[in-house]
Amino acid sequence: MESVLDLIDPLLKRIASYGPSVVAFSGGVDSAVVACAAFQALGKDSVAITGVGAAVSQRDRDDAMSVAKQIGIHHLFLATDEIEDSQYRLNDRRRCFHCKSHLYGRLDKWAQSNGFKSVLSGTNQDDLSDYRPGLEAARQYGVRAPLADLAYGKAQVRLLAQHWNLSIHAKPASPCLASRIAYGEEVSPERLRMIEQAESLLRSFPIGDVRVRWYPGGVASIEVPKNDLSILSHASNWSSIVASLQSIGFAKVVLDPEGLRSGNMNRQLPVLPV
Repeated sequence: MESVLDLIDPLLKRIASYGPSVVAFSGGVDSAVVACAAFQALGKDSVAITGVGAAVSQRDRDDAMSVAKQIGIHHLFLATDEIEDSQYRLNDRRRCFHCKSHLYGRLDKWAQSNGFKSVLSGTNQDDLSDYRPGLEAARQYGVRAPLADLAYGKAQVRLLAQHWNLSIHAKPASPCLASRIAYGEEVSPERLRMIEQAESLLRSFPIGDVRVRWYPGGVASIEVPKNDLSILSHASNWSSIVASLQSIGFAKVVLDPEGLRSGNMNRQLPVLPV
């Protein structure tokens, strides 16, 4: 069985070799592990920066602040403006590329202006098997991915997070709010706010996790783990949920019987010829 101690030394040595580094810090478990390792390897020569655009929920901002404080690393918020980019708002299969281009461009500029040599991401080995055009943007800006480079996947990442007692070691994946909007449907501040409000409301129920997907016509499709479907579908709960989400602005509300599937929108993309 793999020992967590066998994972730490290679990670710290690799990050130390980068010199003063900026960590692209979402507050999720992957970037938290990289930030924690960077702080151990580099101390004051490390900083965690959270890019704040329209698709970053307040919940994720709060988590980022809390986890950075726990780690002890210097933490900053940096505004990004991808929502002003028509290519991003178009929301085609390249949306994530445009988003990450804005983020990494801002981080790279900040790093150069403040004497930092490298920008690090929390990309892990498992991420490489999904459709992630943001990785192309990372390559263009020379962003380093120590977890992926060491072939550390999600299991190793969570092992490290638990070893370092990070409060978010078991936190489910929390992709940006724009990932909830069906490809081809415009990403707008109004739609992002509606999705955030809907998910916040649904978290008042005793469920494990939730996604509210935006489909054409303003349809809200709710995804929760399969064992939580009965909680939301209970007659009294469901009528209240429908009324609340319609008051937010959704035209129709449905509960997806297949349950929560991470990366569900990517499965709807057509397979392009190689």
